[in-house]
Amino acid sequence: MKLKFPYGYCDFERIILDNYFYLDRSDRIRDLEEVGHNLLLLRPRRFGKSLLLSMLENYYDLAKADKFERLFGHLAIGKNPTPYHNQYFVMKWDFSMVDPHGDIEAIVQSLYSHINQQIKSFVHYYQPFLASKIDIVDSDALASFQSVLGVIRTTPHRLYLMIDEYDNFANEVMVSRKQGQHRYEQLLEGEGILKTLFKVIKGTLAGMGLERVFMTGVSPVVMSDLTSGHNITRNIYFKPEFNDLCGFHEAEIEQMLQQVVSHCNLSAAQAAESMQMMKIYYNGYCFVPPDTVESASANKIYNPTMVLYFLDELQNYCRYPANMLDNNLSTDRQKLEYAAFLPGGGNVIVRAVDEKEPLAIPNLTARFGVREMLEAEDDDTFVASLLYYLGMLTINGRNQWGQLMLRVPNLTANGLYFERLQKILLPQSNKNEIERAVRGFYATGNLLPVCELVEQRFKSLDNRDYRQADELLVKTAFLAILFNDLYYMIDSETELQRSYADLTMILRPDIRQYQLLDHVVEFKYVTLKDAGLSGVQVREMSREDLAALPAVEAQLTQAKAQMMRYQEGLAQIYGNILRLHAHVVVSVGFEKAVWLEL
Repeated sequence: MKLKFPYGYCDFERIILDNYFYLDRSDRIRDLEEVGHNLLLLRPRRFGKSLLLSMLENYYDLAKADKFERLFGHLAIGKNPTPYHNQYFVMKWDFSMVDPHGDIEAIVQSLYSHINQQIKSFVHYYQPFLASKIDIVDSDALASFQSVLGVIRTTPHRLYLMIDEYDNFANEVMVSRKQGQHRYEQLLEGEGILKTLFKVIKGTLAGMGLERVFMTGVSPVVMSDLTSGHNITRNIYFKPEFNDLCGFHEAEIEQMLQQVVSHCNLSAAQAAESMQMMKIYYNGYCFVPPDTVESASANKIYNPTMVLYFLDELQNYCRYPANMLDNNLSTDRQKLEYAAFLPGGGNVIVRAVDEKEPLAIPNLTARFGVREMLEAEDDDTFVASLLYYLGMLTINGRNQWGQLMLRVPNLTANGLYFERLQKILLPQSNKNEIERAVRGFYATGNLLPVCELVEQRFKSLDNRDYRQADELLVKTAFLAILFNDLYYMIDSETELQRSYADLTMILRPDIRQYQLLDHVVEFKYVTLKDAGLSGVQVREMSREDLAALPAVEAQLTQAKAQMMRYQEGLAQIYGNILRLHAHVVVSVGFEKAVWLEL
């Protein structure tokens, strides 16, 4: 039977009544009620937060009591409901609909317009239950909200307020290139509108008609900057029982995939291949700080929007989507750029892609504001924590010192890192020149033009860069140029025959029909001191003469032995389908690279 995947839908009632696929998380409603009345759940963008709110809205809405059996009867909570179902007026604000552009007055007016519009819809929807008129003040939405609560207090029911993307428009203001920080501070500091708004929410929770609040967002930055404006929120985003409140487990994905495989008459091998594709491109996120890498893996949760996109495309066309991530759902590049320019941000981004020595911090920062981020020099914790909340890093257990290890979650996120790194490492390079070089490498295995591109960039490095010169920076520069997740399943530090290959580029199954090659690359680094030469001498030497230097020759010999193991390991995994070309790159300082194809 063909499944109806609700890709891009966040309307719970429509999904249930129109028989779309819905993975039941209603059993967590009881836990949510018990944990508190004022809750905040943080998850990366497009992680199913809006659908969660829609489910809660339908459960608590007093006007939908007659639909309860149709909507929830077949779900876990419908078989054992709590006393609070269909007992609340529900109002929902979506701050992603607030325009973050313009000056502070324009932003305030956009916020007021959104809240007032929601109040107007509320009045129209709940008219039969309201005993008196609600006054809507166009110039002051907070007064309108107070009027709503005044009327609600005359009824037997109370209000459940849901705020979706509570930090969205504030974050957009914060990362804006034009006076972003100043406008952000105006929103939250002193008597800024956001601080005032949340003071009102806090005050009206004390028996003034508002009984429950559920907020979703991406990061705790805004909540931290609100300080006393709203300090009664219960943060539930690290609680183990809510790790999978939004998102899918791997076993759940496999069950969905089996129905798609059956619909398309795919083989068992193709089913396994499809699951492997999702693992590589989408790989799970962990939202619970665990003790080990193994426990982090056990807690992996996949982004539901990514999974539904893939399965919907596969079911409709019985082939993989050409682009494994819908461009409309791509993580905001502007936010990664913002993180890169924070103190220590560039260093964190480079370290994040280092698989040999994973990025580690004492612990995730749960409360940090913009001022702390901007003033926290030589401290990776703030930037790494921000990237975690944005979905650009995820938890990967703890190291031997008890530090929390973070990793880039999947291939789609890796693409954004290397896109940013290419701009950092090759800011003046001609895009056409880069494309010609990499396309030649993909098709023929000729890596020399890429080596020359990297060398040209490194000529502009100053002495401070040399103090941090090592194999990682060389490898990162090559990866920034070669990365292409439309053609390749790219992996760094792939475990092969008890060794770790620096870079493997294996063609996607659906791309193997074209005349492109698979590649495995090993990178080595020889300092100028070990080479016994100056930078000028290295630049003047031919690559052949450099390869004959004892220090370089030793690295080439070691790499050749490693490459034999890598080739054997890849053959065991993929069989004889590979058109594998093996490469060794030895960089002598940052002056010149010796390239050897085996």
